[in-house]
Amino acid sequence: MVRMPPLTAKKQALEEALRGYGAVVVAYSGGVDSAFLTAVAHDVLPGAALAVTAVSPSLARRERAGAEALARRYGWRHRTVETREVERPEYARNAGDRCYWCKDELFDVLAPIAARRGAALAVGTNTDDLGDHRPGLRAAREHGVRSPLVDAGMSKADVRALAAERGLPVADKPASPCLASRVAYGVEVSPERLRRIDEAEEAVRDLGFDVLRVRDHGDLARVEVPVEDLPRAAALRDEMHSRLVALGFRFVTLDLAGFRSGSLNAALGPPAIRRVE
Repeated sequence: MVRMPPLTAKKQALEEALRGYGAVVVAYSGGVDSAFLTAVAHDVLPGAALAVTAVSPSLARRERAGAEALARRYGWRHRTVETREVERPEYARNAGDRCYWCKDELFDVLAPIAARRGAALAVGTNTDDLGDHRPGLRAAREHGVRSPLVDAGMSKADVRALAAERGLPVADKPASPCLASRVAYGVEVSPERLRRIDEAEEAVRDLGFDVLRVRDHGDLARVEVPVEDLPRAAALRDEMHSRLVALGFRFVTLDLAGFRSGSLNAALGPPAIRRVE
């Protein structure tokens, strides 16, 4: 018996899972996971796959434009819907479970769309996500949302490799979680604060940095860029400072530890004691 390469077997498992749904609605952000899932869904279920992007103040303008452009490029069936997680007090208070309330709102909006189409609702969660602080996973379970990439055993590296194999331009796109992920826990999330973060990151990006975060600690903006870019960022400190102060920050710091995803989660304690939902 000839064994298939691991990636080929995983891709086949994903296709079989999607085919078994009959129809699917994909929560599509434009990142590599949801884009790859959308691409495969449209291959396997032509005419019965729909990608839906949730639009709210927590979605960066750049991310929305990128998601829409990618869907147009490949002819995917795509629509946008409005979500109102920022209006939920549980979300706005910005405790460690903020992501749960965001996903609960998302699935409250997407579930009826899927139900009207007789479709499964699916997200681009991969196996690496299962070991991180992801309160949104609990919301997905409560709403009966499918995670076909997990069911197929796909890691982030698997998804990137398969996305590159099919030529998706987002195959090596850095992760770009919602703007609220830049707000320090305990600092209220508001549309105004999210808008300021979006503008702040565009201001730093205009200085020539592709990978970055501007973390909002109230009056303080903490800028993260890759370690190798720290000398260049330090050389541009006057311009960076003036741009962010103009947006309403009183203090601007450059994080000497460099860019790292989920750095604000350090406030929740060591990973070993966090409860992964």
